[in-house]
Amino acid sequence: MSSQPIAARPAFARWLATTNDITRTFLAAGRIPGLINMAGGLPAAETYPVAELAAIACDVVAAHPQEVLGYGPVEGLPELRDALAARFGSDALPLTRANVLVTSGGMQGLDLIGKVLLDDGGLIAGQFPTYLGALDAWRPRAPTFRNLMIEDAGFDAVAALAGAQFAYTVPNFSNPTGRLVGVEARQALVDAAHRTGTWLVEDDPYGTLHYDGAPLPRMLELSARSRPSGPYDGPVIYMGTLSKEIAPGLRIGWIIAAPEMIAALTLAKQGSDLCTSGLTQRVALAALEVGLIETVQPRILATYRERRDALCGAMVEHLGGWFDWEVPVGGMFVWATARDPSLDTDLLLPHAMAAGVCVAPSSVFDASGLNRRAIRINFTLNEPAKLAEGVRRLAQALMTMQARPG
Repeated sequence: MSSQPIAARPAFARWLATTNDITRTFLAAGRIPGLINMAGGLPAAETYPVAELAAIACDVVAAHPQEVLGYGPVEGLPELRDALAARFGSDALPLTRANVLVTSGGMQGLDLIGKVLLDDGGLIAGQFPTYLGALDAWRPRAPTFRNLMIEDAGFDAVAALAGAQFAYTVPNFSNPTGRLVGVEARQALVDAAHRTGTWLVEDDPYGTLHYDGAPLPRMLELSARSRPSGPYDGPVIYMGTLSKEIAPGLRIGWIIAAPEMIAALTLAKQGSDLCTSGLTQRVALAALEVGLIETVQPRILATYRERRDALCGAMVEHLGGWFDWEVPVGGMFVWATARDPSLDTDLLLPHAMAAGVCVAPSSVFDASGLNRRAIRINFTLNEPAKLAEGVRRLAQALMTMQARPG
């Protein structure tokens, strides 16, 4: 007797039905010769501190061979958890290692949050548009989504969070829009989380990529101000990663939350990967101790600021007749919305690919797939001349699409 086809299994079929083929198209774009990939959220490889990390890796293997080559604690290396607690804590935000879980990259954090907080068919209140990776992490549970229209006038945070199993936000240079959520809206979300008892996820992979102006307070910090003194035990779940600060290949992320939440997430992680790599944890700890982030950050910011300006300049020249956008003050993306509401960016994608450029259509950042009027363009991966050529190719694709009836 043959086994049941995996596609016939209800959970898998449900997941497959909600997964967009366009996602696989632009994630595979980097392997197509000659194609300019402006779709992914990829850092520039030339910013990786290769020599420094190589030296650190050699040192930690020699100094801690059993620890870095064997199994480690599920919740992470204790010294690294202490270092992260010290990095993000303050007098107003007391943190201990009990508040910290080390994850295998930011994506594992999203997966663990879904495992702990999300029932099958449960309600998520998600900042709209929503990070594609988060949608993919939670789709197996077939959740329903309530869109958080944080930027709309009259946004009611209490009503938006009420009844949700958790709320999800990317307040610093949101993926996909690149926008910065203001202090007033952050405070409203925090107050609503405290009032409703809804867990509030603050996903912050881009917070250090700030090109203009001053950083805004984290929602985790705002939450701590309304709590009694003592280690943090509020409703905000803060997520971060070294992927944009040092290198994504380290696969080092973290979750900072109330100890009870960390304990629950640790149990979920135990059944996921048992433990994060001891080698990369030791490398990350040494990088923090020697100030590697502070050393490489000025070069990263200068590189990305130049590329952002190059992209936006090319867009003014080639795309101004088709799209509207804002110049982001940080992050990795420009979000461009078509002036013509009938312009379908799902239909634009194959024309763009044929012209030798790939961008991300807005439908993949909408759980319903209905938002098809915008594109997300990444500026961190490619040098300025390549960005300009990519935008020129995109304009050519638009003209080709318009010239073809239907």
